[in-house]
Amino acid sequence: MSIIIPTSDTRMAEIAEKVHHQERLTLEDGLFLYQSDDLLTIGQLANEVNLRKNGKNVYFIENMTLYFTNVCEAHCAFCNYRKDEGQEGAFTHTGEEMIRYVEQHITPGVREFHITGGHNDKVSFQYYKDCIRALKDKYPHVAIKAYTAAEIDFFSRISGLSYRQVLEELREAGLDTMPGGGAEILSDHYRQKMRVEKANMEEWLTVHRTAHQMGYKTHATMLYGSIESLQQRLEHMILLRELQDETNGFMVFIPLAVQPISQQAGIKRRTSAFDDLKTIAISRLMVDNFPHIKAYFINIGTQLTQLALSFGASDVHGTLVRERISHSAGALTPAGLTRDELIWLVKGAGKIPVERDTFYNVIETY
Repeated sequence: MSIIIPTSDTRMAEIAEKVHHQERLTLEDGLFLYQSDDLLTIGQLANEVNLRKNGKNVYFIENMTLYFTNVCEAHCAFCNYRKDEGQEGAFTHTGEEMIRYVEQHITPGVREFHITGGHNDKVSFQYYKDCIRALKDKYPHVAIKAYTAAEIDFFSRISGLSYRQVLEELREAGLDTMPGGGAEILSDHYRQKMRVEKANMEEWLTVHRTAHQMGYKTHATMLYGSIESLQQRLEHMILLRELQDETNGFMVFIPLAVQPISQQAGIKRRTSAFDDLKTIAISRLMVDNFPHIKAYFINIGTQLTQLALSFGASDVHGTLVRERISHSAGALTPAGLTRDELIWLVKGAGKIPVERDTFYNVIETY
């Protein structure tokens, strides 16, 4: 495969040769790609890697996003979702209340509950276990993807249990996998500046390492587009790559474009389409040991998600049914899509839609 646009840039040609021969890219390679304006070549290289791993298959799942509480002890600078207890709009639902909500909104094909929320220290760890136990008892066939590594660290603090003990008790209650949130940027300097008042870099990595050692398969994210440097993005990817080398426990990497605080925010407060596509492509090239890179339509929109399928992405997430965290900030995208819409989106990119379960087992190919 040759580079699309003839170039005299020997560095890009050297990186292309590394990709062709499946050699790992370095931090310096990643910086060069981020600083290059040759988006088509970067995308073509990422597409080559993705085709090698996944062919033309693009995966999605029928899932529901659920939120038990938005009360949170942390005050992270990028979050517009959290509330203090008693504040207008604050909520803490019981398992029974959540089941009533699910009964009103669930569709027959839902295979996964995607659950995240606030770090509510006004309730005990038992509350969080009871919430997922109630769902698992009512919907035993639906996988429960719940509680980020930051939440696991929070549960450890309020319960006095180790990470392993927390994860064991949650597994007994019905936990199947963990989402990738809470990672933001894995840099303690970034986390201090952005007031990330939750698990630090090492704690986040340790939770996932522990989960992988216990047999959990998990997800990983990166929240990009605020104050982080390009080097910090790449260092984040390399930390995940190194942990994956160690445990092989991650299924997918999800670059998340940060959302402005308001839907009225102008375009200068949002990530650019150029940066979004480049970040997805560079993620595919750098995080070479992850099976999948996800394009998250909630944050970058449906049309750019469709384009991302030629820039290294092999997953378009799921139906979601009323996403609320990004939409509590400035997301302008749909809060969910139907199965038919996801199939249309994937086919429109010249790819093969594959409905999956939580663990990427194929349900149906369209």
